Amino acid sequence: MDDTVSADAATHVLGIDSGGSGVRVGVAPADIPGGSAAKPLTWSSATPAGVGDRGIDAAALLARVLPAARELLREAGARRLGAVCVGAAGMATLGDDLRARLPDAFADAFGVRRLALAADAVTAYAGALGQRPGAVVAAGTGLIALGAVPEDRTARRGGTDGAYGTEGRGAGAGGGVAAGGGAGIGWAADRTADGLTADRTTGGRTTDRPTTDRPTTDRLPGGWRRADGWGHLLGDCGGGAWIGRAGLEAAMRAHDGRDGGSKPLLARLEAVFGPAAELPGKLYPRADRPAVLASFAPEVGRCAAEDPVAEGILRDAARHIAEAAEAVCPRLESSVVALTGGLFRMGAPLLTPVREELAARLPGTRVTEAAGDPLDGALCVAAALATDELRLPRDPGLLTVV
Repeated sequence: MDDTVSADAATHVLGIDSGGSGVRVGVAPADIPGGSAAKPLTWSSATPAGVGDRGIDAAALLARVLPAARELLREAGARRLGAVCVGAAGMATLGDDLRARLPDAFADAFGVRRLALAADAVTAYAGALGQRPGAVVAAGTGLIALGAVPEDRTARRGGTDGAYGTEGRGAGAGGGVAAGGGAGIGWAADRTADGLTADRTTGGRTTDRPTTDRPTTDRLPGGWRRADGWGHLLGDCGGGAWIGRAGLEAAMRAHDGRDGGSKPLLARLEAVFGPAAELPGKLYPRADRPAVLASFAPEVGRCAAEDPVAEGILRDAARHIAEAAEAVCPRLESSVVALTGGLFRMGAPLLTPVREELAARLPGTRVTEAAGDPLDGALCVAAALATDELRLPRDPGLLTVV
């Protein structure tokens, strides 16, 4: 098959975002140096991609996105593509069928030989920050933080702030931990000496512990660093389900007459779900328990201005969010932390304490809202790939180029 791409076709890219809320497709010209895409033409479906024995069903996904892509290309006036990026929730663990079938499918359909397959956390990062170094906290029902240093970036070496190391772990003048390696890139957190996670909280309050004993993150090769995203039973601390569950617990405490209860939250529970005593019977049989819990998070936000219990829940959530960002944010002068996801639409009741916590934990690091969403991120990656400007780190589970 002819794998050349005409100059006209090379200026257009295709991005696909497949997640729990549905599938979206975008086509845009990749005409900005460094891998950015102009405003795209888009198509969307509220039906998520199907999952079968081999994970995400590639044939079913292609049956939906290929016709949509052809129509968008026609509207854009482009017949072929320079590159494609598919970002999917579960790419690392459920993406075998996608990796096996998508390269040939896109080559046959559009003659394109440049394809990036990315986890949705990566496209969320690219949508939020492009290819800048920094960290992204994506918070909705759950919560995950991802940090990266693009391939052409290097960290400061030396100095006295303890933020960088050259090998192993070490504490500098400020007590910060340096997570080493030959690249000299410093990260904000590491493992304890025994290799176990350092839990910084007791009873929901920060303990006074040495800063060399910081919470762990999942070490990922290739310049990515991840914190949390372990689901509502093992983590997602500070996410929507976490906030909602804490709010419902406070409501049930008020119902029982126990300490720590909130009558305002009890009133909201009964307005939303009915009698408090009936809530367990409604909640526990549900397969979508995390989403049900998260649906109560906005009620916590609405009560926070006048209810100290609700305010305290959001402050605890803000601390968890900032801990995740601190754990993955590289110690670079140009690092940025971006906040993305539906949870942050709660506004000031959550954003104010989050910004306060981030300022205390990452002084000098700029905090910003995400520039775009995961579909924008998929287009960003595709545009960078089309112009040989892709600098985001490759990783077998997060970002592969085929």
